[in-house]
Amino acid sequence: MGEQSYGIDINRVQQYAEEIRDIHQKGLEVAIVIGGGNIYRGLSAEKAGMDRVQADYMGMLATVINSMALQDALEKIGLKTRLLTAIKMEQICEPFIRRRAVRHLEKGRIVIFGAGTGNPYFTTDTAASLRAIEINADAVLKGTRVDGVYTADPEIDADAKKYDKIGFSEVYAKGLNVMDMTAFTLCQENNLPIIIFDMNKPGNLKKLAEGESIGTLVS
Repeated sequence: MGEQSYGIDINRVQQYAEEIRDIHQKGLEVAIVIGGGNIYRGLSAEKAGMDRVQADYMGMLATVINSMALQDALEKIGLKTRLLTAIKMEQICEPFIRRRAVRHLEKGRIVIFGAGTGNPYFTTDTAASLRAIEINADAVLKGTRVDGVYTADPEIDADAKKYDKIGFSEVYAKGLNVMDMTAFTLCQENNLPIIIFDMNKPGNLKKLAEGESIGTLVS
């Protein structure tokens, strides 16, 4: 959304594309999962009275729209991409097949995973964790509006303290909000580190790729 109240801010998409290019040029394999809340929020629709399953599928389609926008921005700056979705729509993307996704990465293409897991009741966080495990990713980088995990919501509590590193069990014990609990448990059970960082601060993604301590490491 960028500074808009709805939809896609092309300038923000362009910024993300350039940040992704910077780390891809370092030889890293990059796979991306995008949410769809700037277009449609399934949970909000459910609270308004819509059937949860119907609302979730609509949310999955919103993630595909965002994925297509990012794909366009990446290709405009010379990067090779593939969009794979959990719901088949052959005219615009490939169906998700694990071996195909891995092969695209091996060939240096940036892979974008759309439509969540293809199942209702699962969040985009869960889709990101699941896909990361399937492609044997080294870590999940969760780009948010805040620069890490805090003792409380830093947008509300001025005294909230940031964690540079924290363990999975400590997150559970303190009831900290890192990501959807299903997604979090998937990462814990598969020893997949999570790094929560501010994606809207230019250069953060590159600093992470270069090994700088950005955001919060959960491991």
